[in-house]
Amino acid sequence: MSDNDEIEESSAPLIEHLTELRQRLINSVIGFLIGMIVCFTVWNPIFDFLTQPLCSALAQRGHSDCGLILIKLQEGFFVAISISLMGGLILSFPVISYQLWRFVAPGLYKSEKGAFFPFLLASPIMFFLGASFAFYIVTPLAFNFFLGFQQPGSVIDSETAENAVAGIAFQGSAQEYLSLTIKFIVAFGMCFQLPVLLTLMGKAGLVGSEGLGNVRKYAVVAILVLAALVTPPDVITQVILFVVVYGLYEISIFLVARVEKKRDAKLQEEGYFDDDEDVINELLDDNVKDYTND
Repeated sequence: MSDNDEIEESSAPLIEHLTELRQRLINSVIGFLIGMIVCFTVWNPIFDFLTQPLCSALAQRGHSDCGLILIKLQEGFFVAISISLMGGLILSFPVISYQLWRFVAPGLYKSEKGAFFPFLLASPIMFFLGASFAFYIVTPLAFNFFLGFQQPGSVIDSETAENAVAGIAFQGSAQEYLSLTIKFIVAFGMCFQLPVLLTLMGKAGLVGSEGLGNVRKYAVVAILVLAALVTPPDVITQVILFVVVYGLYEISIFLVARVEKKRDAKLQEEGYFDDDEDVINELLDDNVKDYTND
């Protein structure tokens, strides 16, 4: 067989994989576009739902109006587009996950499929928990904090003009509010992926519970930097994000330790190694004594 024939035979599987990857990507994009179109048709109810934390915070402070303003002419359109993009990604996530699974599954062993598939299911669940935590707990606290800087103004007349006080009233931009809310949701949703990611890496042998514990102090600094970057400049939100992410980090160490324990037990049953350290140490001590006596 000539070298050219060998090259052609080896290139055929690569071309097939690239063709399948292209088809999977096309299917994912189609699913995303369909989800985006669906959300665009109902963007008003979605926007009303996303503004509930703000309206509740305003109502607690005695405001009867929960309106947001459009600063730019095209701002309303971009609000609808932003909602459509976020909703389309959420609706199409099962399709994208399924396409990813169909692409990687043929190259995995049966045991690897059983290990990878649960993490594929856990990822959207953890993102949903993080997004719900941000929407129902974090955003009300943050909005109450921001609205606390309002102050009522005084009525100006000729007699009290010198003692008049300028009022500070909230007149929020619809696009700015939506951008802030989506930032909260995405940030906490992604942070809740930490246990899934580290546990999967631990199952693959890329990280260990002891190593994660040894770099705990560096993880604390990294989490503090993350909290400062992905949240608005208020202490309450940053502290909440730090506490949550650090708690998830400690949970990840526990999960990785469980994965290691199960893996070691399985290897011991199969006879790959003996973890009886006492026996090993006794043998080493005997060898050292024999060598010293000689």
